[in-house]
Amino acid sequence: MLYYIVKVGVSALVIVAVSEIAKRSTGFAAFVASLPLTSLLAFIWLRLEGAEAESIGALSGQIFWLIIPSLVLFPMLPFLLRHGLGFWTSLGVSIAATAAAYLLMTPLLRRMGVEL
Repeated sequence: MLYYIVKVGVSALVIVAVSEIAKRSTGFAAFVASLPLTSLLAFIWLRLEGAEAESIGALSGQIFWLIIPSLVLFPMLPFLLRHGLGFWTSLGVSIAATAAAYLLMTPLLRRMGVEL
């Protein structure tokens, strides 16, 4: 049980750190947020739990391909905000567009032979 508490605590600390850094420097916060910290933490937790290297490698490869549709959100959100949409509307539209990109990318990846 303590192990799960540590996992949640470390993972939450990363999120809190980015939001606190953003209050002082959006550029540095963007840098920290762009690091694959979630993936790195997942790899570390999996390895500590005894996962084989092949399994972690497969996860890493799948993450690579799924980053592509996730990139829709980042240019769309500031574009919508600059064009006068409110924050929540812009965020909702950006999330919906990102979800659509995932839905389009998943069958394409399967046709390319990428297992998800």
